[in-house]
Amino acid sequence: MSSYFLIVDLEATCSNDDSVPRGEMEIIEIGAVMLNRSTWEIDSEYQKFIKPVRHPNLTQFCTELTTITQQNIDTALTFPEVIANFKEWIDSYPKNIFCSWGNYDKNQFIQDCAFHNFAYPFGSEHRNIKKEFSSYLGSKKKFGITQALKHLALKFEGIHHRGIDDARNIATIYKYMNQNKAKN
Repeated sequence: MSSYFLIVDLEATCSNDDSVPRGEMEIIEIGAVMLNRSTWEIDSEYQKFIKPVRHPNLTQFCTELTTITQQNIDTALTFPEVIANFKEWIDSYPKNIFCSWGNYDKNQFIQDCAFHNFAYPFGSEHRNIKKEFSSYLGSKKKFGITQALKHLALKFEGIHHRGIDDARNIATIYKYMNQNKAKN
């Protein structure tokens, strides 16, 4: 049986002023991939939009940053409905480790699960690939996803700040790191 790295990237409600406070941001997109730890290929993908309830209208800043539209979220399911579906998908791939670029995604899940009174869907282990990437390079510098890809002479695929595209690109970085660690 294969084991997996569950690579997740979230997009959330946001603003460039104080109209959406940090503590009231809500997940509006879950993008995730199951990266097979044996083959280093993506075996499955998950992408869903989520309808926010605290700040149901996206700011212009949020739409411009993510390309997620008001229509995308107006027709979406709520967090409890999506997270239950996401948990089923996660559980269909036993032996997975939750990974993300930094700790933001983990913390946002904790915040949204608490607000919606839903159990945190992951095990206790979380891998911060952003931190692992800096260690891989032997650097204290913190890289963004696009900077990391550029550093590895790889190209960003898709739209930056879209959950599913960011998750795929993080998987590309992680695959590169682990395959090249094995060669050294």
